[in-house]
Amino acid sequence: MGRRPAKCYRYNKNKPYPKTRYCRGVPDPKIRIFDTGKKKIPCEEFPATVHLVCDEYQQLTSEALEAARIAVNKYMVSNAGRDFFHIKVRPKPFNVIRINKTLSCAGADRLSSGMRGAFGKSYGTAARVDIGQVLISVRTKDEKCQIAVEALRRAKFKFPGRQKVHISSKFGFTRFTKPDYEKWKSMGRLVPDG
Repeated sequence: MGRRPAKCYRYNKNKPYPKTRYCRGVPDPKIRIFDTGKKKIPCEEFPATVHLVCDEYQQLTSEALEAARIAVNKYMVSNAGRDFFHIKVRPKPFNVIRINKTLSCAGADRLSSGMRGAFGKSYGTAARVDIGQVLISVRTKDEKCQIAVEALRRAKFKFPGRQKVHISSKFGFTRFTKPDYEKWKSMGRLVPDG
């Protein structure tokens, strides 16, 4: 039996059901790598940042997050070059989604319990995201900013619902705007912080 389409798990209908030490036997999330590209490069190298911002309150499956990460990475490698970007996938798929399996073959009516004991088995994981939450961030050089915008536009097709691509006013992944960053740097007040 194939996977259910993500439209079955798109809305935050139920309470959060996170993976814990009590909720065991959960399949591994499809997305394993959240940072791709040149993640060790210092922030001076990549001043431009582009975000993909969610516009709905919904769930994103780990498969969708992985598909979007691959799509952005592929486009950035082929158009910007392997050494000119750092991609960060922000939401983490902690929420466990369940499936109430029923048999649909002949003679299943003797075995199937229908809606009796309908609390399902663990089936996969998803991230619960809010309106205005950042899904994917890409930091790159100023001249490659439009390539990052197009890469994130392509990633939108991997997610349900609406998203917006936002060019950040901050310097890289720091919390300072670009004029502020230059000001603090010239005063020697900036400390490297990972």
